[in-house]
Amino acid sequence: MGVVTVGELKTSISGKRSFRPSSTIRHAASEWPISDVSSDVTIEIGASSFALHKFPLVSRSGRIRRLLIEAKDATISRMNLSLIPGGPEAFELAAKFCYGINIEITLSNVAMLRCAAHFLEMTEEFVQKNLEARTEAYLKDTVLPNISNSISVLHRCECLSPVSEEINLVNRLINAIANNACKEQLASGLLKLDHNFPMKTMPNIEPETPSDWWGKSLSVLNLEFFQRVLTAVKSKGLKQDMISKILINYTHNSLQGLVIRDPHIVRGSLLDMELQKKQRVTVEAMVSLLPTQSRRSSVPMAFLSSLLKTAIASSASTSCRSDLERRIGLQLDQAILEDILIPANSYGNNHGTMYDTESILRIFSIFLNLDEDDDEDNRMRDESEMAYDFDSPGSPKQSSILKVSKLLDTYLAEIALDTNLLPSKFIALAELLPDHARIISDGLYRAVDIFLKVHPNIKDSERYRLCKTIDCQKLSQEACSHAAQNERLPVQMAVQVLYFEQIRLRNAMNGGHNQFFFGTINSQFPQRSSSGAGSGAISPRDNYASVRRENRELKLEVARMRMRLTDLEKDHVSMKQELVRSHPANKIFKSFTKKLSKQLNSLFRINNLKPIGSKPNAESRFLFQRRRRHSIS
Repeated sequence: MGVVTVGELKTSISGKRSFRPSSTIRHAASEWPISDVSSDVTIEIGASSFALHKFPLVSRSGRIRRLLIEAKDATISRMNLSLIPGGPEAFELAAKFCYGINIEITLSNVAMLRCAAHFLEMTEEFVQKNLEARTEAYLKDTVLPNISNSISVLHRCECLSPVSEEINLVNRLINAIANNACKEQLASGLLKLDHNFPMKTMPNIEPETPSDWWGKSLSVLNLEFFQRVLTAVKSKGLKQDMISKILINYTHNSLQGLVIRDPHIVRGSLLDMELQKKQRVTVEAMVSLLPTQSRRSSVPMAFLSSLLKTAIASSASTSCRSDLERRIGLQLDQAILEDILIPANSYGNNHGTMYDTESILRIFSIFLNLDEDDDEDNRMRDESEMAYDFDSPGSPKQSSILKVSKLLDTYLAEIALDTNLLPSKFIALAELLPDHARIISDGLYRAVDIFLKVHPNIKDSERYRLCKTIDCQKLSQEACSHAAQNERLPVQMAVQVLYFEQIRLRNAMNGGHNQFFFGTINSQFPQRSSSGAGSGAISPRDNYASVRRENRELKLEVARMRMRLTDLEKDHVSMKQELVRSHPANKIFKSFTKKLSKQLNSLFRINNLKPIGSKPNAESRFLFQRRRRHSIS
């Protein structure tokens, strides 16, 4: 529509605003009737007043006509319309329209004019193509068919309540946004289908517009309207990943200006309380709009973590925090250390901990308790997943547990540096995982060692219980060497480490896997890696190949040890013969060497080696085996 400037509002010396024709219109009698008649009515809206004429107003406005008729004083010259939506600006445009001035309807004023037309009752009952009909035509032709235009006009409706609700303008705009968004989603899917299965050679197509382009413009809406829009698009079937993107964008923009730079300065002030309230309301609203909880949720872990941190800092409701904790627990295998380092809300307490360990304890417990729901999930697995034993090391489930165990060990090492952390809370986290969740315990040992170093004055009972969480059988050779010399550990643990190291060496000398140490671990975790965490699901064939490689390496090592023992045996025999020849009369030395030979022979029998001086014939082997069975019985 074109714009024709035919008049202007001028402020008089008394402060009143009167409608006067501009100098450019004095020669255009067809658009503005020249009249020297003074104004006969003054419209007051707030601090503004308009000196106008009754006739052009009553010819188009049913409300002004009714007020003049109902007035007891026929010579009324003042009217108060302070409740008009849009205030003086809206009435000024409506007054120009009543005077026959052509006004421009735009995205920025159509909502205001539509509400003002409803308030002033500027309907078709008084004149054709009145202001209400003009604004309705603009809405139908320009606003409602376009998502971006609908969002822009909806934003303008925020300050036009309750009239915008009475005329159903808000609901119409929200429904238009939802319908157009789903149409665009369908069109985008069809376009992708055409690209994948072209029916004929198509000309060059312009790059596809990002599917969430309109979602970013929703950030201009207030929280109430945003909730209503998102609820509408969810009910219409908008994809979950699109909803997640919209939520992330809106939350980022909403909370960006609500971050308190230094909470210690403004803590307890009105500003801080107001910001905290806005944070709490925003976070609780965003959590209520999140997609349905599932292990394969489209909501990123980093976003859930930031929401939980804000919820704790703003003292959000318990239900809100519990919902976030469960969502994080369902996707815990996707988390990194930064996601679970949640600061504690402990202002005013100098002895408070740095991190909220109770929330993390609940999150890890949620992840570990997911097994209760596995029976129902197992029925839905397809044939490709049925190839796995769900608890086997190569299964996706076991891989997730290994990732979570490594994450927990890293988290324990981080919070161990907190001098205010109670041993009971650290022990509760260390004892949380089951035995099969860790392949090696080096990460847990490192975290415990850091905690003991930072907390040297803990009780002996707590020190013993803390070290009891470490499985010494799963410590690497480097960790065992460090633990054997670590003065911070209890003596019982050092002895236990040395004992298992002795068993490890003895089994290596025997050339087999000890069921107490190697066998147990290797049978459960054959794909052991240097990082201590599974890298993902592997096929049974790769799993078997890994076991065979490990067996070959162990056999080679045992063979090398056998060769070294054989060399030592030869050296011992040659030295004994030389000493005997040098001192034939020394009976004491003969007795000593005889006892030594017996001890060595018994040692060799234990290790399945040949006794010293035995002949490699069948009779000797038979007698040797017979003596061995007799000694065992």
